[in-house]
Amino acid sequence: MTGPRAAIVVTGSELVRGERSDLNGPFLAREALRHGLEPARITIVGDDPRELEAALAEALTAEACLVSGGLGPTHDDRTVEMLARAAGVPLVLDRALEREIEAVSRATAERLGRPYADFAPGVRKQATRPEGSLSLGLAGTAPGLVLRTSGGCVAVVLPGPPAELERLWPRALETEPMRELLSRTRPPGRRVLRLYGVSESAVARALEEAGGDGAGVEATICARDLEIHVDLVVEPGAEARADALEAAFVPKVERWLYGRDERGVEEHVLALCRARGFTLATAESCTGGLVAGRLTSVPGSSDVFVGGVVSYADDVKVRELGVPASLLAAHGAVSAEAAVAMAHGARERLGADVAVAVTGIAGPGGGSAEKPVGLVHLHATSPEGDLGRVLSLPGDRASIRARSVVAALHLVRELLTRSREEAV
Repeated sequence: MTGPRAAIVVTGSELVRGERSDLNGPFLAREALRHGLEPARITIVGDDPRELEAALAEALTAEACLVSGGLGPTHDDRTVEMLARAAGVPLVLDRALEREIEAVSRATAERLGRPYADFAPGVRKQATRPEGSLSLGLAGTAPGLVLRTSGGCVAVVLPGPPAELERLWPRALETEPMRELLSRTRPPGRRVLRLYGVSESAVARALEEAGGDGAGVEATICARDLEIHVDLVVEPGAEARADALEAAFVPKVERWLYGRDERGVEEHVLALCRARGFTLATAESCTGGLVAGRLTSVPGSSDVFVGGVVSYADDVKVRELGVPASLLAAHGAVSAEAAVAMAHGARERLGADVAVAVTGIAGPGGGSAEKPVGLVHLHATSPEGDLGRVLSLPGDRASIRARSVVAALHLVRELLTRSREEAV
């Protein structure tokens, strides 16, 4: 991809220390690419003024500089000051912006029962901006800013909290400097392929056999919790090349292909249930409610998902799901038999049409030679039949749990897809 470049600077010492993960850099990179800017780099920098100024000065050599964080009222929020210094412009107090921030801060002071004088220095600080910059309005008390530098770079400065950043980003796109910059871009196309049950190396081999990328088509292959995501970024004019690559590649992997859009497997499961008029329930042990959490993260899932039981202890499996104590004594809680009983118990007790159960050993302790850490049993049941699976998952506790969630959802998807195809 060739075109105007975007350099992204994410600030915050807590990110550098590894106390928090960066969500803003990837978001801004995706948005830059979507609008035809080439993401050149993502720089994560702490609050040290020299480091921050150096990172911003380097980023200002690109056509777009996208910055997140450091817009708060405290002494270590230095982004605006360092941006002005890197751009070689003075700072000015924006009286209209000061009044806007003051109104929010006075309401906060009143709610907290504190004097406004405690907030006044921070209000003045946040209302001070680089000369020539434009305010995007407030997220909380932090204003987003856009500045076109003398060198022609368009700098967009946004708050650090992801929700606030994402709320102000569309306003940045509407400003005259960004509109002028984006008028010189040619946004690429993007094609999405989502697969499950195949290895990353097998997908890479299939892609290579199909002709590989190049000639205006860039392919990325990413393994994510048992899924393989293939993204094709298509430069304008390369659509025919992308069509040919897809036509040769998809037949090689079609048996594992479950989606050609951004929807997660949980959305596919809910859509399949909705299409059949089915309700859905979960019974979870080692995943501790994560399957239910993934389903309910989708807005509108309440018309399908009725609830779940986190049956971590054996007596809860017996009491809440009706799993026979004799079954647990004979086979153990981590067994195919227990998964079957849990799934059927959830379906019956919660009055659902479809249910899925997960039971396993997430570690790091609790494993044995017979039942090692990473052993997971899954079972899904519906009016048209059942489907079970046993997994041996590598990784630490978090990754075993995350992969178990994905596997459980795909088991439901497979069961419902199979039932639908058999009904046709």
